[in-house]
Amino acid sequence: MGIILWLIIGGVIGWLASIIMRTDAQQGIFLNIVVGIVGAFIGGLIISGGSINNAPLTVTSFLVSLLGAIVLLAIVNLVRRGSVR
Repeated sequence: MGIILWLIIGGVIGWLASIIMRTDAQQGIFLNIVVGIVGAFIGGLIISGGSINNAPLTVTSFLVSLLGAIVLLAIVNLVRRGSVR
């Protein structure tokens, strides 16, 4: 049951990050999930407050994961276009 919850929360985080970074039209549900999970890992590396990958689901871990997903999308935009939106 944990993996299903992990995928759902990762998808929500990736979707919110893509809306904030205005890349929602370019991404599907699979890419939103990947961005959410990888972004949670990056957020956990940047901020030691924990992310959804290694901490229980709290507001702090959700925000850390969201911040990591936004950073990931900013890096992807920078590499793809040469500028962050």
